[in-house]
Amino acid sequence: MKLSILDNAVKNIIQIIPQGIPPLLMRIGIFFVFWKSVQTKIDGADVAGQSFAFWNVTGSTKMLFEYEYGLPMPEFMAYLGTFGEFFLSIALLLGFMTRLSALGLLVMMAVIQYVYPGAWGLHLVWASILLYLLRDGGGSFSLDKIIK
Repeated sequence: MKLSILDNAVKNIIQIIPQGIPPLLMRIGIFFVFWKSVQTKIDGADVAGQSFAFWNVTGSTKMLFEYEYGLPMPEFMAYLGTFGEFFLSIALLLGFMTRLSALGLLVMMAVIQYVYPGAWGLHLVWASILLYLLRDGGGSFSLDKIIK
């Protein structure tokens, strides 16, 4: 009896949260994961401490893709990965083409998992969020919803 009262109280509290808030928070969280990463890969003029020179991939990034990641076509992959982190994270933050952006970041996350297999716990969290966004979209606080 007491458990059902507690269960109902929790359900009533949860119903206060607008449906668009969880996907919005998920989009913001994943944005910061990939945005922080891309900031280490590009160099150039910045705005408020953030570089937007996505085309200016650093030499150390190219070396990282060649020697640490061991991926084929390391220079191409460095640019592809950097562009993906830059544009897909911004699109996901805005909720623009959310499902496509989530899919692209999920593929990138799979490559990251391949390179760093020991970080599977963290990658599982990212994958869970990205799979949710891929399945359900960006929610009511997204450009997708406004455009639709």
